[in-house]
Amino acid sequence: MAELSQLAEAVAGVREPEVKALVQEKLQAGVPAPDVLAECNQGMIELGNRFAREECFLPELMFGGMVMKTVMAELQPHLDGVQTKGTAGIAVLGSVQHDVHDIGKDLVVMMLRGSGFEVVDLGVDVPPAKFVDAIREHRPQVVGMSVLLTTCYRSVTETVDAIKAAGLRDQVKLMVGGAAASSLLAEKTGCDFYGKTAVDGAKYAGGLVGAG
Repeated sequence: MAELSQLAEAVAGVREPEVKALVQEKLQAGVPAPDVLAECNQGMIELGNRFAREECFLPELMFGGMVMKTVMAELQPHLDGVQTKGTAGIAVLGSVQHDVHDIGKDLVVMMLRGSGFEVVDLGVDVPPAKFVDAIREHRPQVVGMSVLLTTCYRSVTETVDAIKAAGLRDQVKLMVGGAAASSLLAEKTGCDFYGKTAVDGAKYAGGLVGAG
């Protein structure tokens, strides 16, 4: 594996002040925002790998996602209107209806973007019809549903049923994750994959398009 840049290593080490300083330094030096983002994404992927190797733990992973949110807010004005490179694939993600939690979903979003995916983030409390509309519009390879509340099991079922009713089920792979998710929930609702962690979900999606 190639050695990480100073910025990527700072992201992987979840050193927020250093990340902010390096991002500013690179932008002021004229480094294109997409290149800065690519370095940060490499760091996020490495953080995910360290989590998978049990070299760090969930708090670090979650804080890394928060750091990346800050980075994205800083880079977004510089990214608007910039031509982006081709993507590995397209993924649609959202927290299911009645679930307003986004930390786990946001981690998967960041990791997938770091793997080269174009990610359509539907946000939280997403009704089944919105998932269906996004599949029709964006034609993703994979759709991810986040569920942190056991009271939202029905929302997963209703989302899968809506995708089936729209005749789109065979066009996408469905994955489910979050604190309330399980392999049993995936099986009962007809999903293709259950991701115990954000890293698992990102690796599964990447594997579908040869980017994992």
